[in-house]
Amino acid sequence: MKLYNYLLLLLGFLRNPKRVGSVLPSSKWLAQKVVHSVPWNEVSSIAELGSGTGAITRLIQYHIAEPTNVFLFERDPGMRKRLKSTYLHFQISSNASYLYKKMTQQDLQSVDCVICGLPFFNFSNEMRQRILDQIQLALKPGGILIVYQFSLQMKRTLNHHFIVEEVAFVPFNFPPAFVYVCHKK
Repeated sequence: MKLYNYLLLLLGFLRNPKRVGSVLPSSKWLAQKVVHSVPWNEVSSIAELGSGTGAITRLIQYHIAEPTNVFLFERDPGMRKRLKSTYLHFQISSNASYLYKKMTQQDLQSVDCVICGLPFFNFSNEMRQRILDQIQLALKPGGILIVYQFSLQMKRTLNHHFIVEEVAFVPFNFPPAFVYVCHKK
């Protein structure tokens, strides 16, 4: 299964390197840092943008309580198909630009937490802003946003839109990553 995930991600990257941010799945250290940054006792709804092969999704599954609403967004068709077959009770969609629409279709007005691994560095300014607007619209007041990126390029943008509480460096990932823990203003 691990080899299959590596191949799936590599093929996704080769097909569309602007949409797939890495050639390898998130490491267990990155996934643990992301998931341990979530106050699970306060979460009854969560969205993961850029779920990929599910490295972080697997840990989310172990931390949620019933009946938590979980929304996964993955653009790559192969990875999305894999997520759908693995996480039958999660809402899975292709386009994070429609986060709020997908939530409201499920009669949910806000989520408690958004985890985002989308490769913002590769996106146009318009696409980046559209997704940040969707996250702001979707998060409840004071809701938590956790973003992981491979550079500090998003720090100023996130500071403009959210309260950045922490930026942690995770060296044991390829490439090494930065995890931003933010709250909605």
